[in-house]
Amino acid sequence: MSTQYECLKSADLYAEAFGIAAPAHLLDKEVWPRKQGFFIRKALLSSPVTAQPSEPGADASAPALQAAPLVMELAQGQFGLVPTWVKSASDAKLRSTKLAVTRYETMSTSTNTRDTWLSGQRCIIPMQAFFEDDWRSGKAVPTRIARVDGKPMGVAGLWERWAKDGEEITSFTLLTVNANSHALMNRYQQNGNEKRMPAILNEGSWAAWLSAPTDKAREFMRAYPAQLLLANPVQKSKT
Repeated sequence: MSTQYECLKSADLYAEAFGIAAPAHLLDKEVWPRKQGFFIRKALLSSPVTAQPSEPGADASAPALQAAPLVMELAQGQFGLVPTWVKSASDAKLRSTKLAVTRYETMSTSTNTRDTWLSGQRCIIPMQAFFEDDWRSGKAVPTRIARVDGKPMGVAGLWERWAKDGEEITSFTLLTVNANSHALMNRYQQNGNEKRMPAILNEGSWAAWLSAPTDKAREFMRAYPAQLLLANPVQKSKT
């Protein structure tokens, strides 16, 4: 599938759609492998939250500790995952273009993503739209696919931090699901190949995807309803 997508069109949309602080600046409108993009991840609190005793007779001198509430943060990284086992920055650049998208069926078994998945390093990639080629005419027609209502989409992904010899790369990959029987997405990409689409999360499931136990997280990997998506050929600019 395509490895190009469109960022949110305004900084305020990050707060409105995902409930996180808006970025101080916007990145380039369109993102493709090795370019910088935003992603949302789970941020751990630096200290546990102390819960005061609520039952009569509870010992106030020994308050119970409860799990810190989920906090989401906006991070910036390279589109195209860099596994931790990569030995050099030059090797990382070569591999990252091939790891912009990841099949969810192999995320737990591939050497590229297994450790990242098992570590719970899930993320959400905010996007206004993504692009696919329509080959039904025999020629590739770039097509922009977005939500019918124009609202931002949150796509499931994985993020990683690679560091070696004083260099550090934060990166991410978006997860894809099968779209062979999808009423809209089966029109795109070349015939003869398996049709894939981004794992678009249902609105309101952001925190659940980031915090779900590993054995439950796969349940979020579903094809987004076709009737909620709109596809339009990309208009070529006149020169």
